[in-house]
Amino acid sequence: MPEPSAAAAFPAGDHGLPSDVVSYGPDIPDESSLRLLGSLDAKRVVVLGAGGGHAAAALAGQGAHVIVIDPDHDALEHARDLAERHERRLELHHGDLAELAFIRADTVDAALSVYELGRVGDLDRVLRQVHRVLRTGATLVCSLPHPAFCMLDAGADDPFRITHGYLDRSARTDGDVAVYPRSVAEVFAGLHRANFRVDHVLEPAPTDSVVRSPFWSEAMTRVPATLVIRARKEGI
Repeated sequence: MPEPSAAAAFPAGDHGLPSDVVSYGPDIPDESSLRLLGSLDAKRVVVLGAGGGHAAAALAGQGAHVIVIDPDHDALEHARDLAERHERRLELHHGDLAELAFIRADTVDAALSVYELGRVGDLDRVLRQVHRVLRTGATLVCSLPHPAFCMLDAGADDPFRITHGYLDRSARTDGDVAVYPRSVAEVFAGLHRANFRVDHVLEPAPTDSVVRSPFWSEAMTRVPATLVIRARKEGI
């Protein structure tokens, strides 16, 4: 299969990401600038996908009760170790992102997914379960590999060359990472089917920094690498 860009691997592993603020994607503004989650002190938050553990640790540091679910044991252990180093507590669960039966309906104040929904084959199933556990009016904030960026081989000598069609929905793998490209319209429609109301759609430009992350590509100067969406749970 065609390989996704290095950005698609974000934020797995330890790449120097901060543990005091949520990072939504490589080399773009973080939660301190975008302010999509609001105050989460004493709130219950579900994090879909452990990633490198930084986002979950950041939320726990803000006083949230953080519930993390991930199908990868190693990712959960990495998140546990990171949280312990920062003296923060996480509730960790091993399982598919849609396996939220252990959470009662209407008991969660916010949900967060950083790049993980782009690795899910059945997005509708995950969104239905997230909708079930959230309180009415609660937010889901997610970031995904931008579908326009998925058209490029951003790690090639010519990172601007288009190598995949925008309508190509075939999964792309690189080692253990699989990406399922979806258009903005498809993500929007999936949220609508699950009875979410989208109130923010962002395509952040890169930050102005001389120090770049390991996920950086010059292609990011012309094509957004990350799509960020905030949606709120509508009533049943």
